[in-house]
Amino acid sequence: MYFANSPEDLLDPQQLLSMSGLEFMQGILNGTLPAPPISKVLTYHLHTVGTGAVTFRGAPEFNHTNPMGTVHGGWYGTLLDSCMACAVMTLVPQGSIYTTLEFKTNIIRPIPLGTQVDAIGTTQHSGRSTGVAIGEIRGVEDGRLYATGSTTCIIMKMT
Repeated sequence: MYFANSPEDLLDPQQLLSMSGLEFMQGILNGTLPAPPISKVLTYHLHTVGTGAVTFRGAPEFNHTNPMGTVHGGWYGTLLDSCMACAVMTLVPQGSIYTTLEFKTNIIRPIPLGTQVDAIGTTQHSGRSTGVAIGEIRGVEDGRLYATGSTTCIIMKMT
């Protein structure tokens, strides 16, 4: 897996629109397309891709803590937004793109620093103009539930 380090590393719009969302996500997973820069900064990576579902894997580090020393809620939220929206992306047709319209995060318990977690996104609905997905963050070793989320994405036909 390689990460985009500058805007030139990202796909131009025509390249992106020439493939389906599933092809795009598979390209990131297999390393033929760059992973988003934010995943490097927040120490998570794409782990699995399927039709209507993706998993990201990562572990929070000290740089992701708030002043109280616990993992910042933004880390949970960004990880959930990524897995849920990318699950929707796997169902976006060629010639279309998506973006998050809104998302919600429910933090169940703190993730200890260094604990490896999976963020699993599952699409519940994908239509012409909207996609809806749910997500959860679970410990890789113990399966504990750390957070849940839901999202609505807007799907836009560009061609």
